[in-house]
Amino acid sequence: MPQFAANLSLMYTELPFLERFAAAARDGFAAVECQFPYAFAPAELAARLADNGLAMVLLNAPPSGSDRASMATAWEQQARGTAALPGREAEFRRGVQEALEYAEALQCPRIHVLSGMVPAGVERESLKGLCVDNLRWAAALAAQSGREVLIEPINLRDMPRYFLNRQDHAHELLDAAQMDNLKVQMDLYHCQIVEGDVASKLRRYLPTGRVSHLQVAGVPERQEPDRGELHYPYLFDLIDSLGYAGWVGCEYRPAAGTSEGLGWLERTQSGH
Repeated sequence: MPQFAANLSLMYTELPFLERFAAAARDGFAAVECQFPYAFAPAELAARLADNGLAMVLLNAPPSGSDRASMATAWEQQARGTAALPGREAEFRRGVQEALEYAEALQCPRIHVLSGMVPAGVERESLKGLCVDNLRWAAALAAQSGREVLIEPINLRDMPRYFLNRQDHAHELLDAAQMDNLKVQMDLYHCQIVEGDVASKLRRYLPTGRVSHLQVAGVPERQEPDRGELHYPYLFDLIDSLGYAGWVGCEYRPAAGTSEGLGWLERTQSGH
């Protein structure tokens, strides 16, 4: 059975953020992930992890910002990353440095960096070299503390004009960067919306060792995995059969209360 991490940015939103750690632990999660922790001091988050016996397995680098305050509000200001945006290299580097400081304090082994939206009138392909250079720099810095940098294809329905959308495009960036600790974050929700054929994508990419983190949600509403058009019991069995030993992040928006919607997890754990 895959090992699941609760995404504290989308799950348990009925509670204040700092109370979500204890709720996840009560529901049996051993690990958590979050999108943007920058509104909270690293020491405060580390204490919540320790108090509840949780591991932080993934966090996002800031989507923009030059200081912690602006990083904490950047997502709400519609920022979606800077890795592929011309003229934003210094901002990108500052964000990666901040993310790695949090990762060090929280003993988190990997950070996800966002690419950004393709500017109007610009061809995506023209940004590829810049993105590769930024990713190579980030991976080199992360390697100094033994951490990984992840990139994630995201669907264009949820995030129009986002630079990175397809699994093959992500692996092309890895081929170009040639950094061993630069990996792919494969969200099956996004994969299904953009290209489908999810089982074949898992069979193709998991054996490469270049997928360091999986995420799941129901399609199309991004609710619990037992809602929607993907048959997750089959996919979880397939993930096991392919020998994937990493975490599966539960990055979904519960249809009602988070704990009440975890029947899918109980069934997965019991083999039903």
